[in-house]
Amino acid sequence: MKENALLEDLRNGKPLSFRKQLHLVISLAFPAIIAQLTSVVMQYIDAAMVGRLGAQKAASIGLMSSTTWLVGGLYSALSMGYYVQVAHRIGAGEEKKARQIVRHGLVIELMFSAILLLVGLLVVRHLPIWLGGQGQIAVDSTRYIRVYALGLPFLVLSYGAGGMLQSSGAMKTASFINILMCVLDVIFNYFLIFPTREVSLSEIRLTMPGAGLDVMGASMGTVLSEVFGSLLMLYFLLIKSPMLHIRRDDIEGAGTPDLFGADFKKAITLAAPVALEQFIMGSAQVVITRIVAPLGAISIAANSFAITAESFCYMPGFGIAYAGTTLIGQSIGAGRQRLAARFGWLVTFLGMILMGLAGVLLYAFSPQLMSILSPDPDIIAMGTTVLRIEAFAEPLFGAALVIAGVFRGSGDSLRPSVTNLISMWLIRIPLAIFLSTRIGLPGVWIAMCTELCCRGTLLLIMLGLWGRKLKKGSSD
Repeated sequence: MKENALLEDLRNGKPLSFRKQLHLVISLAFPAIIAQLTSVVMQYIDAAMVGRLGAQKAASIGLMSSTTWLVGGLYSALSMGYYVQVAHRIGAGEEKKARQIVRHGLVIELMFSAILLLVGLLVVRHLPIWLGGQGQIAVDSTRYIRVYALGLPFLVLSYGAGGMLQSSGAMKTASFINILMCVLDVIFNYFLIFPTREVSLSEIRLTMPGAGLDVMGASMGTVLSEVFGSLLMLYFLLIKSPMLHIRRDDIEGAGTPDLFGADFKKAITLAAPVALEQFIMGSAQVVITRIVAPLGAISIAANSFAITAESFCYMPGFGIAYAGTTLIGQSIGAGRQRLAARFGWLVTFLGMILMGLAGVLLYAFSPQLMSILSPDPDIIAMGTTVLRIEAFAEPLFGAALVIAGVFRGSGDSLRPSVTNLISMWLIRIPLAIFLSTRIGLPGVWIAMCTELCCRGTLLLIMLGLWGRKLKKGSSD
């Protein structure tokens, strides 16, 4: 495939024209964007299924969303510590060392997931109460998060293996598996959430079996799809990947694996700032949930559904950020700093343009997006209001997402991490507390919009300084 040939040219120091650079970015980003799009569509279907059960059930899942983001941020940080190293080693032509990092990384990630699982099971009964949930909402939230905790080992392995595949340039494979996981999630949800019922197909009436597990069924569907997805990711990483698959010679000559050696120390160096950032930002999201909870079930549900709706805007940003991490990582590994700087600006501008266009569509079609997720007119009206506020932040939010991927691909995870946590705690949280008591949920989203614009502007300035420094230090 052409992108593989271009990646080989990148690693071998051959010149890449602007057209070839753009082709590389698009060819690597497009599969990730499609995977994000499919994921968002499936989240819509997932949320819409639960939304049909009523505002109370939807609120019980919304109450837990900040916690799942927090946990996901922690294991994604550790995974990043390993898959960035994989990209650097591949860029330097050290494929055997890259395979060693893969083996060590997966074992460490599995051990970390066991710790997360244990902590999750210890706090699961108390968590909804701590977040302000009451009555049946708290009961349903507990059922939902308990199943999620049990599936953490598969969630962690799926993310870690997927990141390593993407770092090797296998974006299409990882994206296809993500798409498959989303499809399976919807199928499992269909049979697990709802009870046995009659379904009409034209003149035919069928009895459709169902478990009737409502909120817990949604969590079980996610976990079951991740089980399949993680096994597929591991199969393509460890068996089918041309560069990263297990080789007998690597294992026989490796001796006793040094899991906590140089690879682990480098991973912690890369991951620690991101983990701290994700913990502090995830904690901030928990605080936001605590701010929203007293506003009532309608606000909790509208907030959760609006976040799902806004995910349509995230997909180009995350997809291009993945491509940026791979290209920057391999360029740095190959000693091509000037090329890394050019890729940094290219992916950033592309991300801003695409997320800006997505913001326009979000503003125009907010009512329709919300009506898919919930039949409740109050939830639709509230969600439409906050989505139209957030639409104005999308271009600079795109810059923040992509630049974070650029810096992490270069091995500098501290800079975006510090920027993100400072902007979250010094801008979003205080402003949300102040505005929520005066104008309710729209105030929380005004605070979010303001903070994202500030964060994107700061990171653009940092990208300029980073690019200038790279160009001075390289003849490439």
